[in-house]
Amino acid sequence: MGVQCVDCVAESTKQAPRVTSRFGATPRADQRPLVSWTIIGICVLLYIGQRINPAVTSELWFVPIQAGTEPWRMLTAAFIHNPNGFLHIGFNMYALFIVGGYLEPLLGRLRFALLYLISGLGGSVGYLLLAVPPEGWFTPTLGASGAVFGLFGAMLVLNWHLKRQTGGVVALLLINGAIGFIIPNIAWQAHLGGAVTGAAIAGVLALTAARGRGEEAVRRRRWQWPAYALIVLVLLGLAAWRVYAVLGTAGFA
Repeated sequence: MGVQCVDCVAESTKQAPRVTSRFGATPRADQRPLVSWTIIGICVLLYIGQRINPAVTSELWFVPIQAGTEPWRMLTAAFIHNPNGFLHIGFNMYALFIVGGYLEPLLGRLRFALLYLISGLGGSVGYLLLAVPPEGWFTPTLGASGAVFGLFGAMLVLNWHLKRQTGGVVALLLINGAIGFIIPNIAWQAHLGGAVTGAAIAGVLALTAARGRGEEAVRRRRWQWPAYALIVLVLLGLAAWRVYAVLGTAGFA
């Protein structure tokens, strides 16, 4: 109505309270899970690369013996899969598509991306901690299962916090957890590490969830980022401790 000062409108917009979800996600007209789709796209492209050139697999998989000298493999392993069939990547990408479509709009894209990446790291650390030397330390692991189990664990905690139904998530965790012990060559250690990490991250989100609106809600959510960093530091500290305990200083040479 009438003539308005452009600078005044911009200033009032800047000062207006930003509407966010309980966990800090900004409501979007476009609720498509773009981060989930991007991760799926990366995994599919790398899978094609693995089929074309087997060296892609060996360059990105995680082997505990390499944890001290090539620690980035603890993350890259969450983006590659067994190139000798479609079941491994098919199950993980389907689970990511379903669970990501639920969690990403709830948490926001940045928080969801960090949940996936840190859970993938937690899966590799779980494998590192529980792999029995010497054989287990030379056995590679790969796949998004650790990160996907992190999403399962986070979904369980967040649904419990929101007082939503959790029975289906519990059944999903139990069934898929049991598969890791029944079917050979499945790294149940990574599943466990990812699930625990995802649940821990969701616990942080639940503890810092907004209660009411305004500055108090913003202040509470600021604790999320230091808590994320602390979880990463704990995981890296556990990995360093395990490498030193098994290999000594030679593991970092």
